[in-house]
Amino acid sequence: MIGATSGALTGVSPPILAVGLHKGESVPQELEGTAATNVLSNGDFSGKEGETALIYTPDGMATPRLLLVGLGERASFTLEKLRRASATIAKRARKLKLDEAAFVLPIPEGAGVREAAEAAAEGGALGLYRFDRYKTNAESRDLETFTLISDDKIAAATGAETGVKLAAATLLARDLANEPSNAATPEYLAERACEIAERYSMEATILDRAGIEAGGMVGLATVGRSARNEPRFIVLEHRKGAADAAPVVLVGKAVTFDSGGISIKPSAGMDDMKYDMSGGAAVLGAMEAVGALDLPLNVVALVPATENLPGGDAFKPGDVLTLHSGKTVEIVTTDAEGRLILADTLSYARRYEPEAAIDCATLTGACHVALGDHASGLMGNDDALIAEVRAASEASGERAWPLPLFEEYTEQTKGDTADLKNSGGRYGGALTAGAFLKEFADYPWAHLDIAGTAYNGKAKNPYTPKGASGVPARLLVEFLRARAEDREGAI
Repeated sequence: MIGATSGALTGVSPPILAVGLHKGESVPQELEGTAATNVLSNGDFSGKEGETALIYTPDGMATPRLLLVGLGERASFTLEKLRRASATIAKRARKLKLDEAAFVLPIPEGAGVREAAEAAAEGGALGLYRFDRYKTNAESRDLETFTLISDDKIAAATGAETGVKLAAATLLARDLANEPSNAATPEYLAERACEIAERYSMEATILDRAGIEAGGMVGLATVGRSARNEPRFIVLEHRKGAADAAPVVLVGKAVTFDSGGISIKPSAGMDDMKYDMSGGAAVLGAMEAVGALDLPLNVVALVPATENLPGGDAFKPGDVLTLHSGKTVEIVTTDAEGRLILADTLSYARRYEPEAAIDCATLTGACHVALGDHASGLMGNDDALIAEVRAASEASGERAWPLPLFEEYTEQTKGDTADLKNSGGRYGGALTAGAFLKEFADYPWAHLDIAGTAYNGKAKNPYTPKGASGVPARLLVEFLRARAEDREGAI
């Protein structure tokens, strides 16, 4: 549980009390004369970002442990750095096998108590995440209570409640993506989507193979036709906006295991291909938060889910498919399957006449090469929408960086025997993939290539562990919250 309280620092008595200090600054007045002062004067703690110092039985305080946490320079302290500090505290308390911790809430310049508490709650909840359900000797102990101390208890409690709901989006996305592919099949994702729908009174539609074929989604049907675990097309509809208001459509690629098909991938690292459904996981995570926050918007989630496996019935290089839109595509490589199922889904989205659509997908290794692990690639056909997504990425800490979609990239996707081909070649691979998708979106559309950000070979920061990151679930929710706030006031 993450909540808020108020009170003098010398009087609160959690098993551990964390106090953030900026670089070069002294301890709060209430801590003057305690051991914390000596730690600073002796040079054992400077306030550098991420630095910690643990003090036992500090003089004049009710808590048995005081944890000093470095916040870095005050002028550069942000909500994102607050998330990381909060995660550091929560993880340290758990490592000490404590049930409870408290954190004196610092306020970044330009933020209010509510916003700071929201970020701190997000960081604490995300930092405590672990995926160990398949470990027979997993550590069961966890931090039960994380309390934010603030003079404005009501604003802090409100922010903390929202922060927990935002974190839940990422936690669900991480859980779904971390599941092994023999568990997280297309059918499994559909079942989790139905649970979200039931929890928040959303409308759920699940198409099986027959429904996918009847609906003309040839790309999705073809990619999944050689897999024993059959594909699913998942639709969730959150209808809390005006009856005549066009929805925002979220699209998430969910290839629950990608072997590359006939164009099979190298065996080294193929186990990571269970993460090729991270876009779909993030969209389902976002819908969890949309429901929990009861956002006053119309939001539709579309998740094409399938495996991509070789077999006697697998599609082949050289095949030509007629996709949902009626456009024909020549298959250059069966390892460029994600854009086929996304093309069908973007075409399907037209029926909703969306005011905007955002798709997210672990689409290209080229994007990972271009931007590394620290930013998703952002492309689209609408500058205003791209600016909105970029703003949401900065606010959420799930950074995205704009990339171009020049007409020359579209030319690279022109087919020899069909309208298009599903690979534009080695150069500009992330951009030709985006250009391919643009051909199927005739409404305001943005594309997030999360190949470099969806999962990590090692922990990236205090709240992003090894394995699935959950990106961009919170980015999507932040985008939707900003739109809702424009219409309804603060959410």
